Amino acid sequence: MTKAKIGIVTVSDRASAGVYEDISGQAIIDTLNDYLTSEWEPVYQVIPDEQDVIEATLIKMADEQDCSLIVTTGGTGPAKRDVTPEATEAVCDRMMPGFGELMRAESLKFVPTAILSRQTAGLRGDSLIVNLPGKPKSIRECLDAVFPAIPYCIDLMEGPYLECNEEVIKPFRPKKK
Repeated sequence: MTKAKIGIVTVSDRASAGVYEDISGQAIIDTLNDYLTSEWEPVYQVIPDEQDVIEATLIKMADEQDCSLIVTTGGTGPAKRDVTPEATEAVCDRMMPGFGELMRAESLKFVPTAILSRQTAGLRGDSLIVNLPGKPKSIRECLDAVFPAIPYCIDLMEGPYLECNEEVIKPFRPKKK
């Protein structure tokens, strides 16, 4: 079985300011470790809120590092420096708007400001790119909502088979006839 490579990108200007503890990227890694029972390898990077840097990172992870899934955190709000969705849309062949819609709907159960979030998702070649918010609690809430569809999406793209701990998260895969 092929070991899945999963890109994890933290977008934050604080990262380039010196000492920085990336609790958001770690929250993604911890969540994926909870979900996945199959072997996977993180391809991890912390980068500044610069659209060209985000685009180059996503392209490299998808095209050169063979990440079947790339998960970003940060840069999805309404601030002028929040350009992760624009970078994602610029590098994707096709967009997957249902991911952002579901994440916002889920987040609205907890905070009314979820409507300010601009998470999105799209496909680049053999990679699914998903934008998450920056707060660890929100990361888990959003991943809990959308992750059940991710293994089957990767299957449809002929990527590695992601096995999950079904006591934690139940992926949806149609039953074979």
